[in-house]
Amino acid sequence: IPWGALLNSRPSSKCFNTSVMEDQNEDESPKKNTLWQISNGTSSVIVSRKRPSEGNYQKEKDLCIKYFDQWSESDQVEFVEHLISRMCHYQHGHINSYLKPMLQRDFITALPEQGLDHIAENILSYLDARSLCAAELVCKEWQRVISEGMLWKKLIERMVRTDPLWKGLSERRGPTDGPPNSFYRSLYPKIIQDIETIESNWRCGRHNLQRIQCRSENSKGVYCLQYDDEKIISGLRDNSIKIWDKTSLECLKVLTGHTGSVLCLQYDERVIVTGSSDSTVRVWDVNTGEVLNTLIHHNEAVLHLRFSNGLMVTCSKDRSIAVWDMASATDITLRRVLVGHRAAVNVVDFDDKYIVSASGDRTIKVWSTSTCEFVRTLNGHKRGIACLQYRDRLVVSGSSDNTIRLWDIECGACLRVLEGHEELVRCIRFDNKRIVSGAYDGKIKVWDLQAALDPRAPASTLCLRTLVEHSGRVFRLQFDEFQIISSSHDDTILIWDFLNVPPSAQNETRSPSRTYTYISR
Repeated sequence: IPWGALLNSRPSSKCFNTSVMEDQNEDESPKKNTLWQISNGTSSVIVSRKRPSEGNYQKEKDLCIKYFDQWSESDQVEFVEHLISRMCHYQHGHINSYLKPMLQRDFITALPEQGLDHIAENILSYLDARSLCAAELVCKEWQRVISEGMLWKKLIERMVRTDPLWKGLSERRGPTDGPPNSFYRSLYPKIIQDIETIESNWRCGRHNLQRIQCRSENSKGVYCLQYDDEKIISGLRDNSIKIWDKTSLECLKVLTGHTGSVLCLQYDERVIVTGSSDSTVRVWDVNTGEVLNTLIHHNEAVLHLRFSNGLMVTCSKDRSIAVWDMASATDITLRRVLVGHRAAVNVVDFDDKYIVSASGDRTIKVWSTSTCEFVRTLNGHKRGIACLQYRDRLVVSGSSDNTIRLWDIECGACLRVLEGHEELVRCIRFDNKRIVSGAYDGKIKVWDLQAALDPRAPASTLCLRTLVEHSGRVFRLQFDEFQIISSSHDDTILIWDFLNVPPSAQNETRSPSRTYTYISR
């Protein structure tokens, strides 16, 4: 039994009898042996430990060290390996304890001493916020590296690149250039707090409501809209397109030219493209409002359109889908007409792989973007389909059967049916967290997308909130991490702001009755 194991066992003194016997043959030898007999009553073990020679040990040790110092590094290592191989486990433990602190290095402090500050900064830049806080407390040198390396700014920039919520909040919270590291050190927890507050506001329905009265001259109703940080562009039933300042909510410009209701629109930094019940598609200069092009192809109302990366897809009440090559605002040519639906095609969406269309014939059809060939049909809705959005593998559709369906576009399977609206689901959008739907019942519903994709989630938990303020059918909506903007047959555009909620509403779990009402499932 190794001597170290016996020591570690720490037996009670009552259980062992210990006697010491000295080797009488070497009374005066400088290398005297001591024999320890350890007995527990039934067996005994004799362990021999050589007592170090008192006179010669120091001289012999000094001589060994002298020789050791004269050897090469490789010889020294080989010699030490031989020594260690002759030792017992107990001795190995002592050596390990001695070596452990010698092998540890404060590389963050050592690297700057070698002129390698950038490497120390790069290593610490991979830390998350909790670890970066802990690193600041290690020592002053670590704190200096973090501060001078602007690592809190870099952490925020990393979050901004990967999360649109972070991007929006960092832009609203302060400048992105100039301030010292301490500014970003204090900015980080503020953004975290904002995120928690926004998520809570979405769950509880707390928001600030703003209303734009569109004041249509003849027939009332706002059929379509799109917004950015500066403006809202809307298409109206009275044949006009109105551009609104998003901050002041004032009407900046009115575009006229269509001879029918403006049913759909999309814009980018150069053009606005609109589709109308007059069967035409018009292209406008987004800055001047000048008409740049008019496309006459469909035989009946143009119900929806999308454009991106030089490709445009339009659909119509005439049951067809038109695919256009869009070289410029004035150079748009028809590539292909897709025919297959047996009723009006109400909505289209596409990416580089698929074009997806939905119709009053109760079906969703999938087409190849590159070849325009038919791929498959998604069946399941009991009545006509009014809206859809497609992204990655997911298609979300709304129908006049009052339901919302989630589909896997690759296999055509229906993943979930969402029930709750009382009339036709007219508009639908989703992001990574939520689905937001608007219907002819005047309600806007917010759904938990991740829960909806989990087949184990109970149906009763999927609708997070129902927002009721429109007095007419909800025609169109768009949303981001901070707000929903919706339009209605009641001739209004509503901005539901979940970021800038008044303090008086922060403690409200249900809406104040003075301006708007929420109904929670």
